[in-house]
Amino acid sequence: MKLLSHVPSFLRNKFLLAGTGFFIWMLFFDNDNLVVQMERRKELNEKREGVTYYRQQIKENRQFSADITTNAAALEKYAREKFKMKREGEDVYVIQRLKDLEKGAQ
Repeated sequence: MKLLSHVPSFLRNKFLLAGTGFFIWMLFFDNDNLVVQMERRKELNEKREGVTYYRQQIKENRQFSADITTNAAALEKYAREKFKMKREGEDVYVIQRLKDLEKGAQ
């Protein structure tokens, strides 16, 4: 009993001890502890950034698709760049950088 007399009375309160124990349990030992919550928040933010990125890509692709279907010059440009197509009687020269050739050889 002599030992308990040195402890302040508010630290001997059973409700404070139970509340503190519960807080520590929830903070560190529970399945949904603070570390797990922070990881989930980080993952959620990454997913939100992904949604924003993909919405932007969808918007750009829809614009590109509309441009290709309505504009003959854009369609020709796309065919020339993507599929190396050419007009009759026209020569096309494909120039590659030395770095690109070395990467392809490896």
